[in-house]
Amino acid sequence: TGKCYYTFRGHSAEIVCLSFNLQSTVVATGSMDTTAKLWDIEKGEEVATLRGHSGEIIALSFNTTGDKIITGSFDHTVAVWDVSNGRRLHTLIGHRGEISSAQFNWDCSLIVTGSMDKTCMLWNAVTGTHLATLAGHRHEVLDVCFDYTGQRIATASADGSARVYDAQTKKCIAKLEGHESEISKVG
Repeated sequence: TGKCYYTFRGHSAEIVCLSFNLQSTVVATGSMDTTAKLWDIEKGEEVATLRGHSGEIIALSFNTTGDKIITGSFDHTVAVWDVSNGRRLHTLIGHRGEISSAQFNWDCSLIVTGSMDKTCMLWNAVTGTHLATLAGHRHEVLDVCFDYTGQRIATASADGSARVYDAQTKKCIAKLEGHESEISKVG
């Protein structure tokens, strides 16, 4: 119908990313104010404010069950949060540049992160343990995603290429080259 049901207010700076959980009951917003907020869609109310990053939050993504969310920040870290209580479960530390993208795989066992440091990293989603650094791009990694099976990872880079990695072997299995400018999204 195009009707606006709620206007969510509460950030003190621009909102730069947002995401619905798969169940469409919660929407998350990430802001230049270094916080993320969770909003109840049915009630139009703020559920939680996720605090702890020291830089802007520019990436966020729910897992498929909707009980966890990850936030990626310009502070070079990714945080894993419990949606039910807003508590931080893990901080993923290892990138040497701003986080550009972060995503869970379909079964919620892995997280992939992309960074301005030209790498993407693979993490155990349950323990927060670093599993691998996937390198090869000459410029910033602008986006990352899993395929639907969670076995392959695609990356997009400012170097004009995309790559596909095997999540088990951690090896690059395809280099997609031919664009004359950056590739900003994969999906």
